[in-house]
Amino acid sequence: MTRRLISTGSPFEKAFGYSRAVVDGDLIFISGTTGYDYITMVMPEDPAEQTRNIFRTVESVLKEAGSSMGQIVRAQYFVTDRAYCEPVLAVCGDVLRDIRPAAGIYVIAGLLKPEMKVEIEVTARVVP
Repeated sequence: MTRRLISTGSPFEKAFGYSRAVVDGDLIFISGTTGYDYITMVMPEDPAEQTRNIFRTVESVLKEAGSSMGQIVRAQYFVTDRAYCEPVLAVCGDVLRDIRPAAGIYVIAGLLKPEMKVEIEVTARVVP
């Protein structure tokens, strides 16, 4: 299998020189994804809603890559305030309860834009 780039059409991808995801061999590496609705470029205020948007984007990217949410093997969660950990992890539990990837959550000083409260990176396998 060759290396393949996947885009969501976000203006950030071309402007900042990255791909939403890279499929390399049987692995899919999904870049840090924030809570924008990439069709409207609207960011909800609530960190839980941002997390739901992130997982919608991740699911769409995985489908395009020939995979599914059940193939996620690693997830890294970044939040800009400790208070966001519980609401973000509650959504992660709802979405990934049966998948249970290796994961970590990190409280960081900030993300690219102030409205960004959550960013998630995912690694998954291509469905055989």
